[in-house]
Amino acid sequence: MTYSTQIQQNWLENSPSLPCSLTQWGLIIVEGSDAASFLQNQLTNSVLGLNRTLPGSIAQGYLGSRLVGYCNPKGRLLASAWLGLFPSAPDGEDRFALFISRDIAASTAKRLSMYVLRSKVKVTDLSASWSVAGLYGSAGITNSVKLDDQCLALRLPDVLVGSQSIARLLLAHSNEAPLQTQNSSDVLGIWNELEILSAIPRIVQATQEQFVPQMINFESVAGVDFKKGCYPGQEIVARSQYRGAIKRRLQLAHAIATEQDEQYALPGSELFHSNDPGQPAGMIVLSTKHPADSGRIDLQIECKLEALEGGEIHLGSATGPVLKVDSLPYPLIEI
Repeated sequence: MTYSTQIQQNWLENSPSLPCSLTQWGLIIVEGSDAASFLQNQLTNSVLGLNRTLPGSIAQGYLGSRLVGYCNPKGRLLASAWLGLFPSAPDGEDRFALFISRDIAASTAKRLSMYVLRSKVKVTDLSASWSVAGLYGSAGITNSVKLDDQCLALRLPDVLVGSQSIARLLLAHSNEAPLQTQNSSDVLGIWNELEILSAIPRIVQATQEQFVPQMINFESVAGVDFKKGCYPGQEIVARSQYRGAIKRRLQLAHAIATEQDEQYALPGSELFHSNDPGQPAGMIVLSTKHPADSGRIDLQIECKLEALEGGEIHLGSATGPVLKVDSLPYPLIEI
């Protein structure tokens, strides 16, 4: 039985009935009559044209949810997030939800608030008072899950495993009326594995300001709109796209590592190439232990394209575990 077939048979057929708690995720709310125009001027992707997802419904597809980045003036990503438009009532004001890594939620909300000025916008980090959960399963998951009017739900892109697509939902709910969840380490492990296999990056505190969007394939997973107006770092992001200045890309990889080596498999840890061991060849973007193989670590890595042409890429040091680079699930937009 192949690795992909094993996932397809065991993980999808035994998908959980309850979502698992995702303590690594947080939630920022941006609301007010000027919220759309404000975010349009801050994020890498267009905010305009998003469908309003009414209470009890799921934001899905490009018209319902979008991957967005938030850059510093040098074009380096401070944050990434999944964005949906969730008014509290059908005729209510715009209320945008940003599902974001919890460890950067407070700093991102604070930075966004600095640029509100006189706009009619309120930015709130709800990560302490709201919880985020994840649910995966077949495509029919959107029909089987029951949502109340207080739950914010967003469907992430499906993950193709073998010949089977696995659907994923992010759910956010106030702690005052908590969503029924489970804390199974097995289910959480599979959720984290699916995030790695999606090859869609998520910025965490250890990788803030490390990557121009294209260095982690952000434009290839619909996280950048090159036709929208200005935003912080826009000129550098555009120049990188049209002048072919990107020589680094996100790849999937895995390694067989001991417990002692696991400290080198965390986001932000550096990679080294056998042909040039004196300087880093890349960085770990995200990583997780494989749920069915305790010795295997699966990773999203950012690395030099030339490092893929020959030799070996090592984890943590020039003598660390050797990485095996795996195939991406999508084609890269050529730069």
